[in-house]
Amino acid sequence: MTTKPTVFITGANRGIGLELVRQYAAAAWRVIATCRNPVGLGELARLHGEIEVHGLDVTDDNQATALAKELDGTAIDVLINNAGVYGPNKYSLDEVDEDAWTQTLRVNVMAPLRISNLFTPHVAASTQRKIITVTSKMGSIADNASGGVYIYRSSKSAVNAVMRSLSHELRDQGIIVTLLHPGWVKTDMGGPNALISVEQSVTGVRGVIANLSGEQSGSFLNYDGTEIPW
Repeated sequence: MTTKPTVFITGANRGIGLELVRQYAAAAWRVIATCRNPVGLGELARLHGEIEVHGLDVTDDNQATALAKELDGTAIDVLINNAGVYGPNKYSLDEVDEDAWTQTLRVNVMAPLRISNLFTPHVAASTQRKIITVTSKMGSIADNASGGVYIYRSSKSAVNAVMRSLSHELRDQGIIVTLLHPGWVKTDMGGPNALISVEQSVTGVRGVIANLSGEQSGSFLNYDGTEIPW
């Protein structure tokens, strides 16, 4: 009897996270889906497959620790840090809100590291052993040709640095740690003028994840598998 592979997804109730749940469940994976408020799940509750939903605010230490303990003994083949926020829509230098900046860093940078650390034993016990963080090309310093968007850009640059460091720390356990840019996607965050659909993005992301090798641990990749400059 073949055991189903297991994927753990944060921010799973909408956008890219919801489509990740849909596609992995359709591919006969066991899906552990998390979101801040599991009450009134809407579309997530209507998906078919082996899906279990847990409430998780990724910035809440107690919730995250409790969930890791609840899932003790569960092997997680692929952990996807998908939960994230854009932060304020005001971009200019004079409009930077330091409190909002701090909160964005908590969600986009500190939380992915915390979740990855808490669930490292679960990932290490699996067959595939992959930790993926959904990042953005806007975190690329080399690609920044327009400036502005200080809060979101800096949060994604920071999580890139954090996960690159984590990739070295977990290498001896055979865990692949990779950063993935999903493209400019037509979601609530990406807006209606984005270039690709959520279905296209997630299909690409899943393909990249499936084909990751140990040599790619610590890489910053596009949803089509191409490398993005730091």
